[in-house]
Amino acid sequence: MNTGKLNAEAIIFDLDGTIVNSKDAYSEAAKTAFQAMGLESPTNQTILQIPKRLEQKLPISDIVPANRARFLEVYLKTYYTITAVKTKPIPNIHFALESLQRKAKLAIITMRHYPPAKVGEELKQFGLAKYFTLILTANDTNKPKPSPEAFKKALKFMGVKFCDCLVVGDSVIDIAAGKAVGAKTIAVLSGLYSKKELAKLNPDLILRDATKLLNYIS
Repeated sequence: MNTGKLNAEAIIFDLDGTIVNSKDAYSEAAKTAFQAMGLESPTNQTILQIPKRLEQKLPISDIVPANRARFLEVYLKTYYTITAVKTKPIPNIHFALESLQRKAKLAIITMRHYPPAKVGEELKQFGLAKYFTLILTANDTNKPKPSPEAFKKALKFMGVKFCDCLVVGDSVIDIAAGKAVGAKTIAVLSGLYSKKELAKLNPDLILRDATKLLNYIS
């Protein structure tokens, strides 16, 4: 992995697990859905497996053996209803974004099926929306991450070449998408994935969280 300074004209961040901690929202959504299905309350390990599998389009049949469509309906409805009140900023991310904004254009690309304006409202309540030039969600593209489609759209909007961009995320999906457009990739350990899982994608850096990026941007 690269240990030197990185140059960037744009930095594209994931949202959940990168800018905000969403584990409480995932937990409440899972418990609500399990209860609605008449199932025993899940363990913390199971709770965190669900969003990981959903974003990778992996089966959850061993977690929810029957009526998975109903489970997902309740799970996703609950998650999107409570996310604005259950998420919280990664510690010190405000200071980091304020500093990074002076060095590069900042954007968010999230897999949430959510209007960008609602993400903006959520970030605004934390005082973070002002740092981002652009917010794109799964509603803005026919092919969400790991497809590079949203990244191409964002970089075109910002007028930045792929090679002058950094992609920062907590997920293997973020790193795969960044690599697909030829951007430098920064994996963070503040979300759902372990260092071992992220290292398999060979990102340029693996950091504790996005605030540590300040140490590597020239």
